[in-house]
Amino acid sequence: MWFKNLTLYRFNKPVSLDAETLEKALADFTFSPCSSQDISKFGFSKALGKQGDALVHSANNRHLICATKEEKILPGQVIKEALEEKVGQLEAEENRKLTKKEKDALKDEITTSLLPRAFSRRSQIHALILPEINMILVDSSSATKAEELLALLRKAIGSLPVIPVSFEQPLEVQLTEWLKQGHAPAPFEMQDEAELKAVADEGGIVRFKQQVLTEDEVLAHLETGKQVTKLALHFGQSIAFLLQADASLKRLKFSEEFRAGNDEVGNDDPMARLDADFALMGSELVALMTSLVDVLGGLPDAE
Repeated sequence: MWFKNLTLYRFNKPVSLDAETLEKALADFTFSPCSSQDISKFGFSKALGKQGDALVHSANNRHLICATKEEKILPGQVIKEALEEKVGQLEAEENRKLTKKEKDALKDEITTSLLPRAFSRRSQIHALILPEINMILVDSSSATKAEELLALLRKAIGSLPVIPVSFEQPLEVQLTEWLKQGHAPAPFEMQDEAELKAVADEGGIVRFKQQVLTEDEVLAHLETGKQVTKLALHFGQSIAFLLQADASLKRLKFSEEFRAGNDEVGNDDPMARLDADFALMGSELVALMTSLVDVLGGLPDAE
């Protein structure tokens, strides 16, 4: 339930999305397990997992969705060894070298024959659609996986006018200025971790962990022209995270005090607790995004 990473996207055109419309659209692209000959399958699954029945879980016009991916595990070395053995056998029998086209065909045959015996693995990725701030937050540290989910969502609803979040002024320039000043703008607080990188391609990278970032040892690197590409921050008393130059948020952690805000709900009814936690998380992520965009100078006009 609690998001751990945020890859940020914004709508660049007005979009009207409601829970009922989304539910119907996603129903045609639900996840189904791999058959014996499938290499992978990708589709939408229940937003709250075993505790829910809907593909979309909504509260306060904030929509949680989930996609499941199953992939067959076929190590390349296994295919390579089987192919080499088969090629060697045929070339010896026919006393000739096989062509590339023939080898490729053999490789496909071998892959097909191995698929039914291959192990598979499943992974899930969640996204939070926030019409009130025109954003989609994907719980993934990989932009590639986030784009994969958005591509499936786009296919389901027919159109999804979103772009990655960026700012007028490069984020590393703003983070560097915060470090020079010795503090981040309220309601954010700098923590004890940062990565600094030289502007030149051949320049070095220095990382600090559990370090007071206002010390001369750290600031000296700014004098040599390095810029801050990652900075650990805390939002109020609720969320700690690592803000990166590509505008993604990694290692998101909601404080125990914040999560305890729903303790009165208890755990006797798992669905009620999940619903309460979702409402709590959604409200705080909206507040986080609103504050982050504000201190970073707002978003540029959508193109």
